Amino acid sequence: MSDIGYIRVSSEYQNTVRQLDDVKLDKVFIDKTSGVDTQRPQLQAMLEYVREDDIIHVHSIDRLARNLKDLNELVDNLNAKGITIHFHKENLIFKDDQDPIKKLMFQLLGSFAEFERSLIRERQREGIAKAKQAGKYKGRRKTINSEAIVEAMNKEGASYRKTAKALNISLSTVQRVMKEYKHLIL
Repeated sequence: MSDIGYIRVSSEYQNTVRQLDDVKLDKVFIDKTSGVDTQRPQLQAMLEYVREDDIIHVHSIDRLARNLKDLNELVDNLNAKGITIHFHKENLIFKDDQDPIKKLMFQLLGSFAEFERSLIRERQREGIAKAKQAGKYKGRRKTINSEAIVEAMNKEGASYRKTAKALNISLSTVQRVMKEYKHLIL
């Protein structure tokens, strides 16, 4: 039996210290990505690593999944393999021998977490719309300037894919810039 920790923060810059800092763990998996992304690499690694009788410790329900369907699927699959999940903030422990009241509590808390997330997204959209009206919203800050992309494309034999890979940016970013600056390509 191992005590496994799963920690998730939404961005690379957020701190993971407050999650499970007082829990003795044998192994910890940390994802720094949005909860909406169901293909989180460390979550997938943890799912491959855990074995029967292991206990997965998670700070709170919303750290494991952002929607009720994904949450139910993860917990049900893990419980079916004999793996226990302990949500510390909610003080809930889920095993494969679930009683109906505990399952109902889990469903309600998962629903509240999903509802809260949708409210946050709605407030965010409203805030962005108001900032745009006031001329204060400029969008996300660019990580690379367009001139660097055009310069990389002008190198002999450069393709969109090679340029994207060389600059560590997405293919769509290169395509968008090249559509705007195609007259500068040699």
